[in-house]
Amino acid sequence: MLDAVVVGAGPNGLTAAVELARRGFSVAVFEARGTVGGGARTEELTLPGFRHDPCSAAHPLGISSPAFDAMPLGRYGLEWLHAERPMAHPFPDGTAAVLARSVAETAASFGPRDAGSYRRLVEPFLPRWDTLVRDFMSLPLTSLPRDPVTLARFGLVGLPPSTWLTRRFRDERAKTLFAGLVAHVMAPLDGLATGAVGLVFALAAHARGWPVARGGSQSISDALTAYLKDLGGTVHTDYEVKRLDDLPPARAYVFDTSPAALARIAGFGRYYESYRYGASVFKVDYALDGPVPWTAPEARGAGTVQVAAGESEIGAALYAASRTDRAPDPPFLITVQPSVADPTRAPEGKHVFWAYGHVPNGWTGDLTDAIERQLERFAPGFRDRVLARATAGPPELAARNANYVGGDIACGAASGLQLLLRPKLSLFPYGTPHPSVFICSSATPPGPGVHGMSGHNAAKAVWRRLRTQPK
Repeated sequence: MLDAVVVGAGPNGLTAAVELARRGFSVAVFEARGTVGGGARTEELTLPGFRHDPCSAAHPLGISSPAFDAMPLGRYGLEWLHAERPMAHPFPDGTAAVLARSVAETAASFGPRDAGSYRRLVEPFLPRWDTLVRDFMSLPLTSLPRDPVTLARFGLVGLPPSTWLTRRFRDERAKTLFAGLVAHVMAPLDGLATGAVGLVFALAAHARGWPVARGGSQSISDALTAYLKDLGGTVHTDYEVKRLDDLPPARAYVFDTSPAALARIAGFGRYYESYRYGASVFKVDYALDGPVPWTAPEARGAGTVQVAAGESEIGAALYAASRTDRAPDPPFLITVQPSVADPTRAPEGKHVFWAYGHVPNGWTGDLTDAIERQLERFAPGFRDRVLARATAGPPELAARNANYVGGDIACGAASGLQLLLRPKLSLFPYGTPHPSVFICSSATPPGPGVHGMSGHNAAKAVWRRLRTQPK
């Protein structure tokens, strides 16, 4: 009998398996797709030689992850690559605000009226970032905070809506950039703890950067898999699990799946019926004949570029996607240009690039034209650079990854109390009605992102359970 079986080979499932194997438990992973990866994959979606990340591409929480930091993933091929700047937000007048590694450069891009306010916001937390991120991402009750005073101060700043936090800024540039940071989790700007979301992304950029993985996000998943195999774990692909009886006998079962899938497989009935799935995205992957012709020079060397004319445009796009049945026009875009930092992603002189706009859950329309019209506002001549494109709306995203219910790439709405307490209101979110069944997906704290911490935290709950059980 195995000690643990993990269902789903995304970053969280693989991290949970590694954490258990490192502690001497026998572990097997079962994945429905033909390759490991979940939201961290790399494929040639458009033309030969153009390596795209179908979902996550830039990894601010990956490089800052306490779980990944504790593993020798570099030995297994993972290398972080940084663009000149983590992120830029261009404006229609050809200027840009930037999120740079330097706090001073970032503050200066906002202008003199907001430079001091921004420095006062982030500088108290930066020296304690490594401890803060561990405490922030390990909650709830998986470990005692190492610096409870800093964590409490962070909570006082971050728990209110982001719209409260941005009141400290006087000009549109800082307000817009910060609103865009919040939108990375597809949460309306007036939601609980959205200030913390924006602040975490800003601090991550200053402390460790927003890198890409050399060769593509698949490198993260492949490194985790190789490390797991060296620890004695096994990985089985092309193995769809429809019920618990499909799996070999084990002392514990750990699911890197949506709550809906877990309830179906484990026979939990309506246990997770109150769990809400949120807005989706419409994503376009591009093969380009050259770099994106951004009008703002700062955007040309940035790994990530946020695209919207102002805070109100971002707010309207998020409202339409999360609270109506229509797609926003113009959309707020999050774009990533991996080949700026990693030229191996495309043939010499060519580039890969992706952009997505927010749309309602399950939306079946085509946002390609609206996305490209928005890009042309900030990068005139963009369409002339396009060699090929691959589009994916909510139905395609859900088909590629079963965790993305209705195309929700966050595996559950990151709004209201569900941003903090997911998948249920519980002090032990990784447990389920069955004492030997656990959940470790992005539907559990700390939530979305390629960081493995949901898997790490769930593994703690599992090994505590296994140590109290006779074999």
